[in-house]
Amino acid sequence: MHAVSLIDSIRHSNAGRDPQLLAMKYAKMKASPFVFLRGACQLFYAALPEESALTKAPLSWSCGDMHFENFGSYKADNRLVYFDINDFDEAALAPCTWDIVRLLTSIQCGAKALSATAAEALAVSRDCLTSYQAALIRGKPLWVEPETSSGLVRDLFVTLQKRVRSEFLDGRTVRKNGQRQLKIDGVKALSVDAIQRDKVIEFMTRFAAEQPNPGFFKVLDVARRIAGTGSLGVQRYVILVEGKGSPDRNYLLDLKEAKPSALQDRLKRCGIHQPAWPDEASRVVTVQKRMQSVDHAFLFPVLFEGLPCVLKGLQPSEDRVAIGDWGKKINQLREVVSTMGRILAWDQLRAAGRGGAANAGELIDFAQAGTWIPAVLEISREMTKTTQSQWEAFRDAAL
Repeated sequence: MHAVSLIDSIRHSNAGRDPQLLAMKYAKMKASPFVFLRGACQLFYAALPEESALTKAPLSWSCGDMHFENFGSYKADNRLVYFDINDFDEAALAPCTWDIVRLLTSIQCGAKALSATAAEALAVSRDCLTSYQAALIRGKPLWVEPETSSGLVRDLFVTLQKRVRSEFLDGRTVRKNGQRQLKIDGVKALSVDAIQRDKVIEFMTRFAAEQPNPGFFKVLDVARRIAGTGSLGVQRYVILVEGKGSPDRNYLLDLKEAKPSALQDRLKRCGIHQPAWPDEASRVVTVQKRMQSVDHAFLFPVLFEGLPCVLKGLQPSEDRVAIGDWGKKINQLREVVSTMGRILAWDQLRAAGRGGAANAGELIDFAQAGTWIPAVLEISREMTKTTQSQWEAFRDAAL
């Protein structure tokens, strides 16, 4: 893609976003090819080759923005903690190979972030792909939890088990007269104006009135949330609520605008039709519940000022595995990326046969054939080169 059209495409896909947060997004994207990949999802799918191994693969419910930092822990509605895919903003019905290609591309684009050589990143990409195929062939969707985890994933669970809610709150709030207020640090949160605050409070008051325990959702403070890369600039708030009691049993909620999936244009060109969702937030929440092993503890599609948004708990147990801390022990890196490959297969199997997705038998047959394996690995290498080239053009542009 020509540099001018690339920049125009990025500007178009980010039109209407908060200028301050959009500037942060662009600055982050200039840092590395991996961060660029995260922030320019639509460019990835626009450049994806028209290969039969990709377009003719069985359809599955897909994360859409699959990369190695989109795996993390979360507390489920059974109050247990799991490790799974944890971001579904771009979720869509797509060929099952699209997510694995993007995951492999992220590993290779992120070699520097992983402190890995290009050869090491390619080797663990093969491991990830092999594990994905084997999990599909087995045909049984499993899950990762503390008792069944190992390596870097287990290290994450151990860290989370040592955390307490007050410490999590202390990291994001300040105390004044025995009450908490959100910490406005320009890193995780920015201030809101009076109009924004009133709108959020009014929305939460209406939401609370429909819940069994309205007092839980009493708003104590509101800020604009800074998080992620791809979503920077959309309307997003962190909301401090009373929860189970001040000051140390308060809760933080995340209210985030849901935009159309970045896959939609490419899917239309491929003739892959999507369900008629009530709105974009319903798409995100429904696909997340279909794919994750156990439902997120607090997750709702809502309308805020007429905008579809996802309202969820910002949990102290929600975190990512420190994949970059593999300590040059290649088996540790292989283990964690292989786990990610298995999780992707499990989640696709879990959502199989629903809403247009292929059934488990079709996914198993596809995996057993294996003819797509060399093409998928080669396409991930091509997409790594394409992303590198796009990033260089973006980095050098005056934006």
